[in-house]
Amino acid sequence: MSDLQTPAYARNMRIISHTDQGGGRADGVQIMIHRGHAYVGHVFSRGFSVIDVRDPTKPRPVAYVPSPPNTWSIHLQQQDDLLLVIHAKDMFAQPELADEKNYYKGKIDSHGNAPGERDWSAGMAVYDVSKPETPRQIGFMPVQGGGLHRLWYVGGRWAYASALLDGFSDYILITIDMADPTKPLLTGRFWLPGMHVAAGEVAHWPTDVGRFGLHHAIVHGDIAYCSWRDACLAVVDVSDRSAPKLITHKIWAPPFGGGTHNALPLPNRELLIVVDETVLDNREDGEKPIWVFDNRVKSNPISIATFPEPSDTDYLKVGGHFGPHNIYENRPDQFVSEELIFATYQNAGVRVYDIRDKFRPVEVGACVPPPPAKLVDPRPNRPKVLHSADVSVDRNGIVYCTDFSAGLFIMEYLG
Repeated sequence: MSDLQTPAYARNMRIISHTDQGGGRADGVQIMIHRGHAYVGHVFSRGFSVIDVRDPTKPRPVAYVPSPPNTWSIHLQQQDDLLLVIHAKDMFAQPELADEKNYYKGKIDSHGNAPGERDWSAGMAVYDVSKPETPRQIGFMPVQGGGLHRLWYVGGRWAYASALLDGFSDYILITIDMADPTKPLLTGRFWLPGMHVAAGEVAHWPTDVGRFGLHHAIVHGDIAYCSWRDACLAVVDVSDRSAPKLITHKIWAPPFGGGTHNALPLPNRELLIVVDETVLDNREDGEKPIWVFDNRVKSNPISIATFPEPSDTDYLKVGGHFGPHNIYENRPDQFVSEELIFATYQNAGVRVYDIRDKFRPVEVGACVPPPPAKLVDPRPNRPKVLHSADVSVDRNGIVYCTDFSAGLFIMEYLG
């Protein structure tokens, strides 16, 4: 076994292979698996890669699709033979964002430049991936502003995205009509009061709240569960896609640190798994739990438990980010479970939780890959530590984990 397949720590998991994703592009954020191929959105390498994982023990990079200049494509969604890819201003390429605080605490004008001076692409690209190794762009939906951040699409007519549009203070929810994938249409918009600054709305939240903007929504039926960063959880009725309406808004920051990143419904159990993302080194941004919410009353989800934190090592001493980032979101054509939750914990790798007892989640698996040999992250003074970003689980139960600098690790859960 190579050093890259020797985990720093593992319990009930093992690394079965690793790839640097080809061409020095070892950075990755969101990952989708389709027809035995992994699609990885890059955070620093601007674009996305395609990796043949039909034999998960021998991953093979087969394609790289670059973004337009000054544009990142960190998030993507795949369903059937369609791949949706965001276009947005490359935030981390800006010198003022070398300090992460300026991005995550809303200290910068994320729009930048007048419309005629913008030098990036903003919107959503649609690819035909019926031939997985050769994605073919078939459509594009432009927006005016900074661009899109993250998407939700599980097939059918409707897609959903967080979008930084002209006239708004931060990312809002948009609905996208995919009836004709070659011509996706922005159909509806939803924002929390105070965000539509061009209409004269005035912020009603404290000036030190940080990011009062949507990370993304996960939609089940006609309800969108929206992770609104430091504004926490907004539950939105999207039955009228042209005019979504708020059902309820829950805020727990402070006393907790905010940064809400995922809100995953488990419909058969009427639960909601909510992740608060750690975004600063050494937990400077406060405590960030993974929560279990009772979701029987959609207008009043109530927290009933939190997941245990990794305790096998003092990860605060490791440096970098220690805390949750992302969870696997039960893609309908891949692995689906309402009892096992797979999470990335940044410098603490991948964690697996058994939530059969909804009041007492238990960690049942862990895999902490080795740190990167070198950093792809160009920002100065970044520690050379693991930054496990996204996790996906295919229909065979194989686990895929991306990293900001360490490439793609393919794992097996042995529990």
